[in-house]
Amino acid sequence: MCDTENLERVMELTPTPPGNNFLKKEELTKVEKCYPLELYHCKNCFHVQLGHVVDPKILYQNNYTYVSATSAYFVKHLRDYAKEMVEKFELKPGMLVADIGSNDGTCLLGFKEYEMKVIGVDPATEIAENATAHGVETVADFFSHSLALNLKEKYGVANFITSHNACAHIDKLDDVVRGVSHWLDKDGVFVLEVGYFVDVYSKLLFDTIYHEHLDFHTVGPFKKLFERTGMELISVQRINPQGGSIRVMAQKAGGKHKPDLSIEKLTNLEQELNFDKSITFAAYAQKIQELGKKLRELLHSLKKDGKSIAAYGAPTKATTLLSHFGITADSIDFILEDNPLKQGLFTPLSHIPVIPTEELYLRKPDYVLILAWNFAEPIMEMHKKFAKQGGKFIIPMPVLKII
Repeated sequence: MCDTENLERVMELTPTPPGNNFLKKEELTKVEKCYPLELYHCKNCFHVQLGHVVDPKILYQNNYTYVSATSAYFVKHLRDYAKEMVEKFELKPGMLVADIGSNDGTCLLGFKEYEMKVIGVDPATEIAENATAHGVETVADFFSHSLALNLKEKYGVANFITSHNACAHIDKLDDVVRGVSHWLDKDGVFVLEVGYFVDVYSKLLFDTIYHEHLDFHTVGPFKKLFERTGMELISVQRINPQGGSIRVMAQKAGGKHKPDLSIEKLTNLEQELNFDKSITFAAYAQKIQELGKKLRELLHSLKKDGKSIAAYGAPTKATTLLSHFGITADSIDFILEDNPLKQGLFTPLSHIPVIPTEELYLRKPDYVLILAWNFAEPIMEMHKKFAKQGGKFIIPMPVLKII
């Protein structure tokens, strides 16, 4: 984040394959390549990051299966976001809106409803091509300063640039921000949403640590990054997605928007949590171990009593949770998943079969462990019938509980 090598390893999780490397049945006997999952703490700017970077081509350009439209909750979030940004920054028809890490174009469709020109950038080739085919022109590439030069020449300046849950995935974030600064109109705004490490820490959301997430962001290092790249923070809001995120708003240095007090408020919070001290992370790692012990004991006890256990959701982070806690097909009979790209496959390492969510009422498990815990409320609301039939939900975090 600040280009220093003054880093200290503060936590080590079980090495895993890339979290989205789900397997076909005929691949179950192959050796799966695992990569380290180690957290490092910058002694200079106090940023938290992974120590090992997996080649992004391995992560994104082959067999990438996440699409925004799979989640009704996230679709609504992005549509509401588009409306809010249009109103807040007085965006007008014909203005150019760009999305870095645009995925299937769901966010940009929201801006198209306000008659804006849109352009997406996403390295997942197949998903980018599908987005273009469905009316959201998408450049299938990794965003960078050099790409921004080409985009500005081809499409003109961008009035509004956005990014959702992509800035934790980028190794050279300073190069990206320089690209944003170059492409952005003089009165333009850059708004990104990303998981907030304060929530990852305080709510014990350790499963958000996986190879796609290179960085675990706080406001203090962001402030320094923007200042170093010719930009400045305007405001930072805490929001709900991913179990706890921040919406970071920035402009070119000296822009027309006056920075507000939210920046100081959150940097003070981060200081109070002692994110500048390595001992903070040792205590965090211990709490994770205690949670894993409780969950394993619960699943073992239920299985011993003859109960059937399914899981709900096969997000990338499930690979971290299942692997680090040592949970396999011996404990979980199957995983219910909405995304058709994952159905019929098996989870990395743990080899749990993934099946369509409709199977819930055919197989009728006694318990369902919600691995997509950040969507626990809508999942339970959607499946009230399961609960009425006597089924119970297990929510692993932030606090392990049975409902």
